[in-house]
Amino acid sequence: MSGQILAGRYKIVKYLGGGGFGQTFLAKDTQLPDNPVCVVKQLKPQYNDPSTLQIARRLFDTEARVLQKLGEHDQIPRLLAHFEENQEFYLVQQFIDGDSLCEEIQPTCKWTEERTVAFLLDVLTALSYAHQQGVIHRDIKPANLIRRRQDGKIVLIDFGAVKQVSTGVVNAQQSQTSLTVGIGTPGYMPSEQAKGKPQLSSDVYALGITAIQALTGIPPERLPEDPVTGEILWRNWAQVSPNLATILDKMVRYDYRQRYSSAPQALQAVSSLTKANSLTRRQIVKLAGFAGGGFVASVFARQVFTSPPSSPIVKVSPSPPPLPQAEKGVDTSPTVDTSPSPNQEKGSSGGEGKTLQTFAFDAITVDAQGREINRTRRQAEYFTHDLGGGVILEMVSIPGGTFMMGSPQTESMRDDDEGPQHLVTVQPFFMGKYAVTQAQWKVVAALPKVNRDLNPDPSRFKGANRPVENVSWEDATEFCARLSKKTGLDYRLPSEAEWEYACRAGTTTPFHFGETITTDLANYNGNYTYASGPKGKYRQETTDVGSFPPNAFGLYDMHGNVWEWCADPWHDNYAGAPVDGSVWSSGGNEDRQSRMLRGGSWYYYPRDCRAALRNRSEPEFGDDDVGFRAVVSLLRT
Repeated sequence: MSGQILAGRYKIVKYLGGGGFGQTFLAKDTQLPDNPVCVVKQLKPQYNDPSTLQIARRLFDTEARVLQKLGEHDQIPRLLAHFEENQEFYLVQQFIDGDSLCEEIQPTCKWTEERTVAFLLDVLTALSYAHQQGVIHRDIKPANLIRRRQDGKIVLIDFGAVKQVSTGVVNAQQSQTSLTVGIGTPGYMPSEQAKGKPQLSSDVYALGITAIQALTGIPPERLPEDPVTGEILWRNWAQVSPNLATILDKMVRYDYRQRYSSAPQALQAVSSLTKANSLTRRQIVKLAGFAGGGFVASVFARQVFTSPPSSPIVKVSPSPPPLPQAEKGVDTSPTVDTSPSPNQEKGSSGGEGKTLQTFAFDAITVDAQGREINRTRRQAEYFTHDLGGGVILEMVSIPGGTFMMGSPQTESMRDDDEGPQHLVTVQPFFMGKYAVTQAQWKVVAALPKVNRDLNPDPSRFKGANRPVENVSWEDATEFCARLSKKTGLDYRLPSEAEWEYACRAGTTTPFHFGETITTDLANYNGNYTYASGPKGKYRQETTDVGSFPPNAFGLYDMHGNVWEWCADPWHDNYAGAPVDGSVWSSGGNEDRQSRMLRGGSWYYYPRDCRAALRNRSEPEFGDDDVGFRAVVSLLRT
């Protein structure tokens, strides 16, 4: 069928696969700009007379409506169209760019418990939506689970409309639409489904078997069964906690009445394994093995990441991005307070007499393809601290102003916790020109303890000018406390509002560079793209601070390299958020078990480096992509 055009618009590109129920093709939609790819499924109902064809047509329309409803979930492909041509039925669905879990679930790579829990949480989220619509998938297995390339989420494909249509025609004399023959894949299909009587819990069984396969490295057809009870025997081939083992055992009970009755019930059980829902998006992706840092995914280990193809540079006349507008009559220039602090150590070099210096830099803007379209010469004021041993801390002046915090509904790949957008007025402050480096950390860690001990060399990726990582929120606040005591200035972590304001530097686009980002501009997982930007390098480690162009405020590495701690506890959204730029320390939908992380990191996807992206983790948590930068409020009085 290659080259054939269906319904006057869908041009078949290549054959993807098929069986007794139909075939699947990759196609291009010739009636849309850029001819986007889609998936066309050709359904072949078995009928012998016009009456059974009419029943097949009715069932097909019913299934199409079901698929359309399911596609409202982000992890289920959207139904784009359905039509009949030459008495054959066609479904047109969203193309999911990614790899099936067949690439990850391999006999040579047993999954860890953490990775398995993250997988279950991800899939059960989508499956719960289907079950809430009364839909049974009937064929959950690694081949029907796609790891979406753009964000790492698992997409649940192939809800088997053709199978329902075909089977419905078989039972046309009884006008049955329910399945009465076994549909599914041997090994993943429980006994009641093999008898043609699937339940919602049949999907739970298939998912449990898939998780056990990932943990043990043993295909389901090779897993032994208890000869008396028929229960799957698997624990001897996996290292797993009793709690998870109990959940998996219940998922794969031989008698469907002894399983979790549906995906939402199973999701609740798996969620109970995590402390106060502490498995955040960053941990799920990392535990799933898609970004290094201790867990190596087989699919990534076989890929070689190269630099993106060079793009032509387009120059336009300079027009710097607008700086935030200050309220009328307000002095937006921060000034160093020359009065000594009562907490300052005797004899230490403090804030008195600090004078502001100026440095110049280029601020860059790119188009949606990541090509540079503007380069503007800027300058910013800053002051320095000599921490000792030739180690300097540079603090950049951030002018006060008002900005729109959060992302608009139209921003690609936004999350619900990034809204509602709201105006926030931020007072002037100073912020670290770079994330705190390992050299700076080592000097401050040697200062007298304030509240807790500090590891002088916690980082995985060594280098004096690399950002310090593997530091917790508690470690970062201790650093600020010691630095404050030494200098007499009030060093602290930024509020979430201050961080986003400083990152945006007067812009309203997803990145301060513009509508997209490239690995020539920041350090992140370049195997993934945002908007129409190119793929790039996946460096798999931190880089020296200041390796990439700064934003319009003169701050470096606000996108990527390491996540940066903020002072605020986590809130599920901005309902009730303060509008003065202060730390949101209480009220609203607060979760004091978690603290804010911003900016993305070296192993993460470009979508997670957006200015509006919010993340969280426990305050005692540290990892090889988590750092911070300090701020200080120095207002003229």
